[in-house]
Amino acid sequence: MSQRILVVDDEESIVTLLQFNLEQAGYEVVTANDGAKALQIAQAESFHLMVLDLMLPEVNGLDVCKQLRENKVQIPILMLTAKDDEFDTVLGLELGADDYMTKPFSPREVVARVRAILRRAQTKIVDEAEASDDYLVCGDVKLYPDNYEVFYKERSLELTPKEFELLLYLFNHKGRVLTRDQLLNAVWNYEFVGDTRIVDVHISHLREKIEPSTKKPIYIKTIRGLGYKLEEPQLDA
Repeated sequence: MSQRILVVDDEESIVTLLQFNLEQAGYEVVTANDGAKALQIAQAESFHLMVLDLMLPEVNGLDVCKQLRENKVQIPILMLTAKDDEFDTVLGLELGADDYMTKPFSPREVVARVRAILRRAQTKIVDEAEASDDYLVCGDVKLYPDNYEVFYKERSLELTPKEFELLLYLFNHKGRVLTRDQLLNAVWNYEFVGDTRIVDVHISHLREKIEPSTKKPIYIKTIRGLGYKLEEPQLDA
């Protein structure tokens, strides 16, 4: 059975281009031309991935992403943005998008990105977790790899798929310094054209959910000039 992809863009030429190339790659494609219709379709039907333009009539792409995540729709999202529109790109990632591409783009690269996102969505990163472990623990944070659940002080946390995968990778390498490029290649599974901002955005979002104070993180430490490290919090004597 083909994987279903929802393509959302108000430019008919782009929709036609994406639909043709994705269908040629073996995917079933459904299209929408505005944000309101995209929300209606995404919440009524099941999809494996959404290709979402940010500049949309009715409801813009950022609000589409935000509303889907608020309604617990965890479909992976590949955003399409205008070139150099950094603010909207970062905001979109913070709202729960999994990846982004800037226009103009190569149809072949879109298909490659779609395949990479779907591959990561289908494969849970548990290769380095002990098979006998039901959960992983770091301080007051408890992570269940098989159930895609995270708890902080017994309170369930809502994480996007990419946030979960990033946190799991940090758990599996607890105590080790990981560069941004390492995290990028491990979690996103391909070279991101050297742009590691997506890692920083997701780290920031994780800190907002598990750190008592984002200004003085005790779990995810920044190692200046290198990257990040997950470590056990130091208890006050």
